[in-house]
Amino acid sequence: MSIETFLLEIENRKKREIESLDKDYAEKRSKLQAELDITVREIQEKFAHEAKVRSDREHARIIEAAKLQAKKIVFDAINTNMQSAFEVIKKEIESYAKTPQYRKALETMVNSSKKKLGQNIVVHCREEDKPVIKEIGVTVGNAIKTLGGIVAENKEGTKELDLTFEELLRTHEDQIKSFLSERM
Repeated sequence: MSIETFLLEIENRKKREIESLDKDYAEKRSKLQAELDITVREIQEKFAHEAKVRSDREHARIIEAAKLQAKKIVFDAINTNMQSAFEVIKKEIESYAKTPQYRKALETMVNSSKKKLGQNIVVHCREEDKPVIKEIGVTVGNAIKTLGGIVAENKEGTKELDLTFEELLRTHEDQIKSFLSERM
């Protein structure tokens, strides 16, 4: 074998080894690129999912906050309407207290008080109602500030029955609000 053949063989082997290394390199590079692509896609999917979850959560939070705000506005409007309705009711009561039917209501209140507290009662009422209460034949106590009605107590002062219109409105407030809500 001559040196040239020997060199040629070395050159050929070197080329084959380089081609083999290039082929291995290309395969490894292709494999790494595929793994990189998969990893990048997985990361993108993960962050896209997390972004969607966060977005959905924030969306739900905003919607619930808006619903709560809307309920608050409706509730405030209803309360404003209720307060307005109660003011109208009070004005109607003031007007009613100037009618002849009011005298009958006072008599009914006194009779009801006698049934609950006994026949000897002291009745506290508005200054303008004192003559009517005296005519009914019961003891008149101190004048009270009220839209109308009476506060009755037994002679000993141990039991009291508040039949003022304000107290009647207060004790029946839930029923009145329910009635008004149905009409609104």
